[in-house]
Amino acid sequence: MVVLATKCYVDGEARERALDGLTAMVGDDVGDLDVEYDVGVREDDFPAVTVEGADAVVARNLLRERWGEITPHLEPGETAVGTLESWDDDGVVLDAGREVRVPADELGLGRGSPTQVRKRFGLVQHLPLRFVPGDPPRLAEEEQDRLYGWTRGTGRVNVNSATRAEIRATVNRAGHADDILTVERLGLLEGSIVCAEGTDPPGLLASIGGYLRSELLAVVS
Repeated sequence: MVVLATKCYVDGEARERALDGLTAMVGDDVGDLDVEYDVGVREDDFPAVTVEGADAVVARNLLRERWGEITPHLEPGETAVGTLESWDDDGVVLDAGREVRVPADELGLGRGSPTQVRKRFGLVQHLPLRFVPGDPPRLAEEEQDRLYGWTRGTGRVNVNSATRAEIRATVNRAGHADDILTVERLGLLEGSIVCAEGTDPPGLLASIGGYLRSELLAVVS
């Protein structure tokens, strides 16, 4: 079994749609292998994929590579993934199957309080983030590079509590299909709307915000 490092925290029909989408994505990942799989969700909202068959080891490794994995043990010095749960003046808290507090001075994302850093880089709640366990834990260098890359592009709007398909449909419904380049999947229910050249991210956020029951944060280059 592989516990994926992304969360399914919505309820009702939205939860069913998210799980149907996740099952389809798992099928895309491992469908060519000799395996059978089943997708469920743990009480802590992390999806668990049970994989059996001749190619089970390969399939599990593919899922770990794509989504990251929640494991019983965190090895110091090895990159892990946790979801952003909370933040305060002292740092941010990630959920990696247990609470992991990354101190403010271990984020490596420049000046400002964790709250200011979160808004500047568009870190919506539940966003999967890579970190390195230790004393203290720190944000992984590859994660820092990814986030800084967001601020050097054409701008983006990050969204939680919606699938990639739902985000794209909302952009279209609001009449902004020509104002974006793509919608990147950041997690099962977290996505990033990549703006086209000349599109104002805060303006796009204001326009689509009324269509989504989500947290939205603009990243301005």
